[in-house]
Amino acid sequence: MKKHLVSFLFLFIILGTSASAQIKVACIGNSITFGSGVKDRAQNSYPSVLGQMLGNEYEVQNFGISARTALNKGDHPYMQEQKFRDALAYNPDIFVIKLGTNDSKPQNWIYKDEYKNDLTTMVKAFQQLPSQPQIYLCYPAKAYTTQWGINDSIIVNYIIPFITEVAEECNTKIINLHTPTSNMKENFPDQIHPNEVGTRVLAKEVYYAITRKD
Repeated sequence: MKKHLVSFLFLFIILGTSASAQIKVACIGNSITFGSGVKDRAQNSYPSVLGQMLGNEYEVQNFGISARTALNKGDHPYMQEQKFRDALAYNPDIFVIKLGTNDSKPQNWIYKDEYKNDLTTMVKAFQQLPSQPQIYLCYPAKAYTTQWGINDSIIVNYIIPFITEVAEECNTKIINLHTPTSNMKENFPDQIHPNEVGTRVLAKEVYYAITRKD
């Protein structure tokens, strides 16, 4: 009996250690990260697809909120949301940050001079966590229209260069999600949000950045 109990405890310890060893990934973003407009968001948002690709060694959590901005003076600042605090409490090993699309709206971009500083503030808040996470800053996906005020020209000419500067100064990595989505208009039904094919493209790019595997 004692021998069986020891064996059971040993197995319990091994399984517990295995579960706790999962690499935690936090996906920060707006409606594209959240999965707005995607059929069966729980399965087909890009963070969900990413989790399926990464497998059991990883735990992926979706902290996306629609319409949110990196700008703290934007109409819906991400850093003022509970989701931001939840992401900090999650203390993940990896952050994937995909913000900037909504910052290009006219009412938000009037504060363009603060974009770089606000994004830096977010990155540094994550970098100070006990987990010492690896951080990936994403270029926004292609916007095929100016619907809701979103402006791809501002994304390309201003926001992407700002993201590049922040990545260099904060020693983070970059994931280019703009180029891979630039010739697939048919997979953006409302010209802003990707469908299930589009979210898979995003997930594949993030998967490759994290694992360096195709």
